[in-house]
Amino acid sequence: MKTAIFDLDGTIADTICDLGDAVNYGLEQLGCPVHDYAAYKKMVGNGAKKLCERALPEGKKDRAEELRSLFREYYGAHYLDKTRLYDGIEEVLEKLQKKGVYLAVATNKPESAARDIISALLPGIDFVRVLGGRDDRPTKPDTVILTEIFAALPDKENEVYMIGDSNVDMQTAKNAGIRSIGCAWGFRGRAELEAEGADFIAEKPGDIADIIL
Repeated sequence: MKTAIFDLDGTIADTICDLGDAVNYGLEQLGCPVHDYAAYKKMVGNGAKKLCERALPEGKKDRAEELRSLFREYYGAHYLDKTRLYDGIEEVLEKLQKKGVYLAVATNKPESAARDIISALLPGIDFVRVLGGRDDRPTKPDTVILTEIFAALPDKENEVYMIGDSNVDMQTAKNAGIRSIGCAWGFRGRAELEAEGADFIAEKPGDIADIIL
């Protein structure tokens, strides 16, 4: 059997506007300068804590926990305002599901938001697990999140792929000893994925199904 483990932000859905709005809300409350959406594409990928640290100006990094709290407050109410699936991704997931491929999500996005987004945007897809960032679980590229997914798979003899848009996802796949598919349409682009040694590059969502099947 085969298993496809997907990142969420920049892979399944374009979430950058809602993420950026949430951090900017917090920055404004703290009297700090805000950033445009393009800048946030380079800040996301390592979880909310690291995102908030990166967004703060030098000399204000000690306010990261305050910013994280404000971010959570705003994002918890607005994470579906502007977030949309990438064109073609739902069809790919449906195709993989019909072919018997096990599907899962492993993201550094806060787990509750990840589950709500997946439930709202992909109600017809049956994921084995949708796991995200939690204070009691290390973030990717640590492989703990993948180990939890592996344990939930009904068939232990699997050809597993990690699918994502950043160096974090490619590193996670390497650390777990599984194949990686880099998504060139995401937040980081082809160059970063190639530099990190992605096994495959998907230029469009449909390429994922071609690679796995």
